[in-house]
Amino acid sequence: MKDMMLILLAASVVLLLIRNIYLHQKAVRFTDTICGALDRMISREAVREPYEDTLEAKVQGKLNQYASQVKAEREEITETKREIQEMVSDISHQVKTPIANIKMFHGILQQHELNEEKRESFLKLMEGQIDKLDFLMQSMIQMSRLEAGILSAALEDASVYQTIARALNGAWEKAERKHIGIQVNCDPHIHVRHDPKWTAEALFNLLDNAVKYTREGGLIKIEVKPGEFYTRIDVADNGKGIAKDRYHKIFQRFYREPEITSQEGVGLGLYLAREILSMQKGYISVRSVPEKGTTFSVFLLNTVQDGTENV
Repeated sequence: MKDMMLILLAASVVLLLIRNIYLHQKAVRFTDTICGALDRMISREAVREPYEDTLEAKVQGKLNQYASQVKAEREEITETKREIQEMVSDISHQVKTPIANIKMFHGILQQHELNEEKRESFLKLMEGQIDKLDFLMQSMIQMSRLEAGILSAALEDASVYQTIARALNGAWEKAERKHIGIQVNCDPHIHVRHDPKWTAEALFNLLDNAVKYTREGGLIKIEVKPGEFYTRIDVADNGKGIAKDRYHKIFQRFYREPEITSQEGVGLGLYLAREILSMQKGYISVRSVPEKGTTFSVFLLNTVQDGTENV
C-alpha cells in the first residue's frame, strides 16, 4: 500500500513537471509569435494573417489590425507632407514673379530720370503687380478657411436670379472690354436654399474664367434649369475649351493649363468654386469641346415644401 502511494505521488510529480514544461513551451511559442509579429511591424514588413483558431492567432490578428491602422496613418501623414511641400512650392512660384517685377519697376523709378508720363506708366504697372499679390493672398485666405472648416454656409431660401446678378457685377467690366456678350436665361421666381454670398463668389469664378479664356467678340450663356433634386446653373462659353483628360486637374489648387500661363490668374478659382459648392452639399461638373467651348454646371440642392433639403 505504501509502495502504491509512492508510485502515485511520483506520477503526480512527473505529470506536474510535464504540464509545467508544456505550459512553458506554449508560453515561449506564444511570446515568439507575438515578438515576430511586432518585429515585422517595426521593420514595416507585411504581417501574415493568422488562420488558426488559437490565442496566439487572436492576439496576432489584433496586432495586424493595429499595424494596418498605423500604416494608414503613416501614409496619410506622408501624403499631407507632400501636399504641403507642393503647396509651398506653388505659392513660392506664384509670388516670385510679381515681387521680381515690383523690384524691377522700383529700381527703374529710383535710378532713372523719367518724365511724368513714364513715371505714371511704371507706377500703374507696379500697382497691377501689387493687386495680383493681394488677390493671391485673399484667395489663399479663403482657401485655408474653407479647408479648416472655419467658414460655414449661411443657407437661406434665396433667389437664384439675384445670386447670378451679384456674380455678374464683377464680370461685366472685363466682358465689355473684350466685347463678349453675356446672356442670362433664368426665371426670377426660382428660389433655392443656398448661401447667396458664397454661391455668387463661386459663380463669379466661373464667369471670370469664361471671360478670360473666351476670344474677343465671344458669347457666354447662363441658363438655370430646375430639376427634381437639384437646380442646375450652366455657365457656357465658346472659348478655347478644355481637353477631356484634364477635367480632373482643373479643380486642383494652383493648376493652370500650360497653354494659358501668360494669362493673369493664380489657379485657385475653380478649386474655390468646388469647395464652396461642396460646403452647401452641392457640386460642379464640366464638359467641353476643344476650340468650341466649355460648360460648367453648378448643382444646388433643392428645398422641398416642408423646408428640408431634398436628399
